[in-house]
Amino acid sequence: MATSEFIRRNVPSGQPAHSATKNRRVTGPAFASKLLQMAGDVVIISLAFLIAIGLKIFFFSDGVDKVPIHSAAIAPIYLGFFGWFLFSLIILSEHHGLYGPIPSANGGRDLRLTVQASLTAGLLLCGGLYLAHWEMASRAVVLLLISTTAISLCIWRTVIRFTRHRNFEKGVHTRNVVILGTNYLGQALGQHISNNYRLGYKFLGYVSPWESANEQDVQVSDRLGTLSQLRQLTRLHFIDEVVITHALPSEKTIRLIEEARELGIDIRAVSGLYGDLSANGTIEYLGLYPITALHRSQSRTFSVFFKRVFDIVFSLSMLVAITPLMLIIALAVRLDSPGPIFYVSERVGRRGHSFFCFKFRTMVKDAETRKRELAALNERDGILFKVSNDPRVTRVGRILRKYSLDELPQFFNVLLGEMSVVGPRPPIASEVEKYELEHFRRLEVTPGLTGLWQVHARQDSSFAKYIELDTAYVENWSFWLDVKILLRTANVVVRGTGA
Repeated sequence: MATSEFIRRNVPSGQPAHSATKNRRVTGPAFASKLLQMAGDVVIISLAFLIAIGLKIFFFSDGVDKVPIHSAAIAPIYLGFFGWFLFSLIILSEHHGLYGPIPSANGGRDLRLTVQASLTAGLLLCGGLYLAHWEMASRAVVLLLISTTAISLCIWRTVIRFTRHRNFEKGVHTRNVVILGTNYLGQALGQHISNNYRLGYKFLGYVSPWESANEQDVQVSDRLGTLSQLRQLTRLHFIDEVVITHALPSEKTIRLIEEARELGIDIRAVSGLYGDLSANGTIEYLGLYPITALHRSQSRTFSVFFKRVFDIVFSLSMLVAITPLMLIIALAVRLDSPGPIFYVSERVGRRGHSFFCFKFRTMVKDAETRKRELAALNERDGILFKVSNDPRVTRVGRILRKYSLDELPQFFNVLLGEMSVVGPRPPIASEVEKYELEHFRRLEVTPGLTGLWQVHARQDSSFAKYIELDTAYVENWSFWLDVKILLRTANVVVRGTGA
């Protein structure tokens, strides 16, 4: 029984929340993530097959095979049994839960199941060869395929796990989680997450189900707020997931799920909090704690993956193409005025992570000091700053800004993953300090070299328009939107409409 159906059936008649959840999907696997994991295994298994063929030819060829392995006549047979082996192994791996949306905390278990799936797929392969009477198929190739596949997949999963744990230790690719419940169970789970970085979570704190102190509460120092403040807390702390450790009334749970759907966050609960739900739902583990998913946000794994691939390919191509131009610009900046070639500024990126943004220097050395003197001349409203004919800008700097050439070094930021080719511009820390709650929406994605504001309202002095366009990009992002922005950016650069 789906979790949403279970909850709805336990809502008293007449509750308005019933109609709110009608015909909506509440639970489901992270399908895109699963497909990416499967695709990785397909590549590894294919390489293992090629290795098995190579080992057979160079080390295990005894000259008595009925048909040489490299013969064109036998190629369809090998491709056929490899396809059957590949299909069987992928299905078995899925059956053993090796493509789950939540990475297993037990690496030894994953390796054991990988070997088990490989051996079982090998047995199915042998049975298929026997039933098909493919006697020309080399037994050595079959044994080598099973062995190389098991070894290759184990190495692959070990490398992936090691890399993932290294990233988690650095705080990279972790998920922000809060616990809904300030009881002893919630406190124990919070400490468990905080003390085990390999789970891939950053524990932010506790959310109380109650508006005021309750006898079921325990004293916690990192209490973020109450359930009624979840929307504000999600925007402010970039929450990815809420784990419930205290059973809520059915109508309250449904409202929570509806709000989670709008906010794009996941909701899971400790198993057993909703009666028979633990028996009928899919049980997952958050460290040592069994939990059940109540809602999963729509996965954008494929989109994010391909956006990152595009960023890498595009930035590498551009850096190769513009290297001579960048050398000329660097020489011009050096000869034009005293000071460094590059201006390095600390910026705020995705989810508030700071990074150093590179630009060619377009101002005099003491530009930041003189900024206070020009505050009265600021032409932008809100927290943005711009002055026409800024006296701090150098001669070369005016040309670079006119054609946006000063931002070319930011392709290195794109290559490092700190920026994207398209996205909201990265703000400085002093700007973020003045943000209101709704402004944090633009920090939910990776900042970019160019965006909607740059191609639609670059000369607009309104900070509200700036936020409006960035928020529209976050909510309506697609690959084709990025392509349109890039094409319009090229037109803007050629026309020289930069600041």
